[in-house]
Amino acid sequence: MRYLWMVFIVGTLLQAENFTLESDTLKGQISKAQEFNGFGCDGRNISPELHWNNPPKGTKSFAITVYDPDAPTGSGWWHWLVVNIPADTKQIVAGASAKHTLPKGAVETMTDYGSAGFGGACPPKGDKAHRYVFTVHALDVESLDLKAESNSALVGFMVNSHTIQKASLLSYYQRD
Repeated sequence: MRYLWMVFIVGTLLQAENFTLESDTLKGQISKAQEFNGFGCDGRNISPELHWNNPPKGTKSFAITVYDPDAPTGSGWWHWLVVNIPADTKQIVAGASAKHTLPKGAVETMTDYGSAGFGGACPPKGDKAHRYVFTVHALDVESLDLKAESNSALVGFMVNSHTIQKASLLSYYQRD
């Protein structure tokens, strides 16, 4: 019994040092504020606040991705891709995409909506609740050679090729 207790304590201490992603605006369910405005949706399309802690040693920059694996496309749907976020950044404020207040040097690339910038949730009416995976990637390079016009497949390849560690949040959204 004593051995199990000690393992729990060690596990808890290790977990406290893990790379974590949190949000003050995402609470498990995406709100109307984060719903897309277009494609039949009438949300406000506001990018959420995101903050992270304990990035791994060797982190030289960050990337953020938002992905819906439940989109009825056969390949999911990319809602937001941001690269070249400086290593000293620990937070992205709500609305940063539309307000152009991302950290200096950060680049928003093409989403599956066909434009760069945050594209909120917009699952088909009557479809089951979709999962939206918000991920911050700690990268081993200061910048990726990507532009706003870079497509999501290229961005995904480059980000995954340089990810040291990542942390994710999962939120859901369903339209009636």
